[in-house]
Amino acid sequence: MTTPMTGAPTALNVLRSERVKFTTLPSQWLAPLVAVALTVGIAAAVNAAYGEADHTPGEDPSNGIFYGLLFGHVAVACHGVLLIGQEFNTRMISVSLTAVPRRGLLYGGKLALGIGLGLLMGLASTAGSFLVVAATTGLDFSTPGLARAFTAGVLYHPLLVVLCLGLTAMLRNFSAALGLLVPMVFLGTTWLAAIPGVREAGQFLPDRAGLYATRTQPDPGIHYGHWSGLLIMALWAAAAAYGGLRAMRRYTV
Repeated sequence: MTTPMTGAPTALNVLRSERVKFTTLPSQWLAPLVAVALTVGIAAAVNAAYGEADHTPGEDPSNGIFYGLLFGHVAVACHGVLLIGQEFNTRMISVSLTAVPRRGLLYGGKLALGIGLGLLMGLASTAGSFLVVAATTGLDFSTPGLARAFTAGVLYHPLLVVLCLGLTAMLRNFSAALGLLVPMVFLGTTWLAAIPGVREAGQFLPDRAGLYATRTQPDPGIHYGHWSGLLIMALWAAAAAYGGLRAMRRYTV
């Protein structure tokens, strides 16, 4: 669905149009809800199972907070794909480009919406997970590195949305993007990190680097710091966003 525009479309008009698409298509607004529910729900279940005696699963206190993110970020990836992939799948992208001939403006509107929704998802998921862990273990922000891990957890969501949106625009195919990105985020990089021959390279993949930024403890097997991990993921997201822009400008209606 594309809202009618009078005169030359502006950035605000395009953003409003993208918001209308998001709110009227259940497949788009359900994905963020599932992401938050999975992340917080699994974190709550795991921490309830471990109880106060065992605290959080693992020595790093952030493991308990972000354990649910290992499952919830699949829904976040789906959300990034759906923001643009659904229009390619239904050919409605041609209608959108007719309404907004400036492809960079249309693409920028989708990115802006994705970043905004990603920040909301990140804040809701990270704050919710922190609260359920704090209620079980008494964890608070005085723990060294926890404030930084919390910030990284919030920012991980919009970065993943931008990465998936940009790659979907490059592929121009909803099914291909969903079939490639979701298994890769959920299983692929975890498998790669377990293979000795490619483990060194695997730690520089976007989701691995971003998830490492959510840890409070250093890992001697990782060749960069926590903030550097978030920067690596941001560079991947920026490259995907740029690639998506190039693909949109070359797309033939």
